[in-house]
Amino acid sequence: MIGAGLMGHGIALTLARAGQNVAITDPMAEARASLPRRVAESLRLMGEDDAGTTGILERIEIVDSVAAAVAKAAFVFEAAPEKIALKQGLFAEIEAHAPVGAILASNTSVMPITEIMKGLKDKSRALGTHWWNPPHLIPLVEVIRTSDTSEAAISGMMTLLADAGKTPVRVEKDVPGFIGNRLQHALWREAISLVERGICDAEAVDTVIKASFGRRLAVLGPLENADLVGIDLTLDIHDTVLADLEHRPGPSPLLRQLAAEGRLGMKSGEGFRRWTPEEVKAVREKVVRHLRALEGILED
Repeated sequence: MIGAGLMGHGIALTLARAGQNVAITDPMAEARASLPRRVAESLRLMGEDDAGTTGILERIEIVDSVAAAVAKAAFVFEAAPEKIALKQGLFAEIEAHAPVGAILASNTSVMPITEIMKGLKDKSRALGTHWWNPPHLIPLVEVIRTSDTSEAAISGMMTLLADAGKTPVRVEKDVPGFIGNRLQHALWREAISLVERGICDAEAVDTVIKASFGRRLAVLGPLENADLVGIDLTLDIHDTVLADLEHRPGPSPLLRQLAAEGRLGMKSGEGFRRWTPEEVKAVREKVVRHLRALEGILED
């Protein structure tokens, strides 16, 4: 595991919790030193007891170099910051030290996997894995194929992830945003447009989603819903509404304005809405409780 930050620690604990031995590194000494504490805290929030936490931590080895992390790996996950040159450099180093048969995966939410892996000598074992944040709580992992990725690499990764209790989905073409973020940001684009056009405020947007169709999305996907209400009705609705939806190719001017003004969301105390530190903490804890409760409901 390359990267011990927010995503890396969650991926490591997920695999260790499933019985895998994980070697992990990070260029920041502080990230390496704090990893056991952060893993233990995440496991506590997941309801893991002390004995279980101890066993999981024993399967995570913290090392101080990429070479040491990948030397005996069957699978390598990279979770470095979203900078193309950084990821390319890391994979050159990974390829130099990892076993020939190791499957190499870059964790990214939108960056093209083909571009990240273009410098590798053997591109057939390289692919993308988009874990969702927090990776130890969200079931989905998108497994992205490039034109060079072998079927054996895809199948091997799908099996590993399924065995770890994840819900892997194959993405057969390396397109920006893959599946989930294309869908999510299509929704976000329209949500921002509604506020920008003065149709409603940000709180109304969030309330409508949370109090209506958002409640059924965990058990009824959009295409299932289209089949449920009928393709004919779906077509009639689209004939009426699609032409008025936001469709410009670039980001909203409102979004650019907020960023330019330093209104960056919860981390700055204000974005589309104002946030106190107490409210930010409450939202984060509420999300964790909801995800844990939802997991239990959907497993019943």
